[in-house]
Amino acid sequence: MLSTLHHPPRRLSRFFPANNKPRHFHTKPVLSSSQPVTDQSPFSTSPPESQILSIRHSLLSREVTATQLAETYLSRLKLAEPQLKSFIHVSNNVLKEAQSIDDKIKRNENVGPLAGVLVGVKDNICTVDMPSTAGSRVLENYRPPFDATAVKKVKEFDGIVVGKTNLDEFGMGSTTESSSFQVTANPWDISRVPGGSSGGSAAAVSARQCVVSLGSDTGGSVRQPASFCGVVGLKPTYGRVSRYGLMAYASSLDVIGCFGSSVADTGILLSAISGHDRLDATSSKQEVPDFTSQLISAALLESKPLKGLKVGVIRETLENGVDSGVKSTVLGAVSHLEELGCTLSEVSLPSFSLGLPAYYILASSESSSNLSRYDGVRYGNQAAAEDLNALYGDSRAKGFGSEVKMRILMGTYALSAGYYDAYYKRAQQVRTLIRKSFKTALDENDILISPAAPSAAYKIGEKKNDPLAMYSGDIMTVNVNLAGLPALVLPCGFVEGGPIGLPVGLQMIGAAFDEGKLLKVGHIFEQTLQGCRFVPPLIADGIPQ
Repeated sequence: MLSTLHHPPRRLSRFFPANNKPRHFHTKPVLSSSQPVTDQSPFSTSPPESQILSIRHSLLSREVTATQLAETYLSRLKLAEPQLKSFIHVSNNVLKEAQSIDDKIKRNENVGPLAGVLVGVKDNICTVDMPSTAGSRVLENYRPPFDATAVKKVKEFDGIVVGKTNLDEFGMGSTTESSSFQVTANPWDISRVPGGSSGGSAAAVSARQCVVSLGSDTGGSVRQPASFCGVVGLKPTYGRVSRYGLMAYASSLDVIGCFGSSVADTGILLSAISGHDRLDATSSKQEVPDFTSQLISAALLESKPLKGLKVGVIRETLENGVDSGVKSTVLGAVSHLEELGCTLSEVSLPSFSLGLPAYYILASSESSSNLSRYDGVRYGNQAAAEDLNALYGDSRAKGFGSEVKMRILMGTYALSAGYYDAYYKRAQQVRTLIRKSFKTALDENDILISPAAPSAAYKIGEKKNDPLAMYSGDIMTVNVNLAGLPALVLPCGFVEGGPIGLPVGLQMIGAAFDEGKLLKVGHIFEQTLQGCRFVPPLIADGIPQ
């Protein structure tokens, strides 16, 4: 029986052994063959710096040109790409756009906050000057006649779109293995998946092939790959960022999100792409604050910079089904938050486990409707056929991959006569319960925390033939989409695996339109984290170790 009974907050002693203080962090020294722009030592434990602010300072002080920066990133991209396969398409206009920025600076003209910043864009987000395929053969070589609003805003702020990143076809998947073009690898271990569906965007930022990137998040497609690849991923509140130009998967769940190597970079990118858009009826008119205005450098932090902040740890996310290493690392992050002054309590969301089946019913149902347009007549590549029915059938059969076909069939079944009430209607009722349980928990806490995924990155092919096991990996993230809330994922430690360990992400969930608070807390956490350096073995001049 479904329930929204709210249990009183509990202390976290149940998660820790009685006479054993929780371990601070599961870490080990990280040695990389090369360094990102701002790191000086392979054993550096200094907090990550904003690459965007560093680039801006270098450009305006004339220490380096935008063209030189672009050449450096393109060289790094091309060197790592044969192993990573993060990009489906790389722009031919990068150096031309970089030269345009250099010309502006020479003329002492103002340049935007993203000047010289190379931005990767997930290939289900429309770009006028590059193919936009959604990772599907049905849209192979399709070039939209317009830019998505988010892409348009990036360009207006002088950002440079470096290319289109790989994804699971139409965003349907958790590994980027269901792309119709290629399988992306994880920079921490090229035998493992980067997560999905925005795996290309996450891997590209992790390997420093671009500075920041855009992804889409329907049920965790920004946050889970951010965890797997050791980068920062932000899913904004539904309506905060325009969906115009985002190819629809599940319209009531889809949002455009941000990846960066630091919380500051993620916040700067979010500030650039947020705001009301008359072209998107679901776009919010909520005022967009300066998301970076409250970010404080480590040197200016007080001894208890988060004193008084109420943090709820979601009990259901640390029970059965979570890898022991992930649980230990997240509890270390919980301990660190307590040291920073947070007041911690345990929160129960009784409907949490119901989110996964409800999500897959709703998302599949919406996808069966949204993808009906790809029939070879209105949209999509057309198959040769003798009659109209055969044209429809052959175009879709040849254009869609197996995962997309399976979800269309699931959704069509759930919406069919006789099953609508049993599945779709029931899933919507569960969605309402989930929203209410989150509201109750966030009325009593400033933020909620959980792991971003129940495990670290797993091997390529390990779960491809077991869809239920793959779907269960979304348990930590889908509820946030059902509730329409913002969530931030940032790396908090490592578990064993790969050449030097595998990163683990901590998920912070906030109230609607409270991204500023999440970024502030995440930035302080990131600045005070000791002993971890989230630079993968495959980056820069990229000789894998």
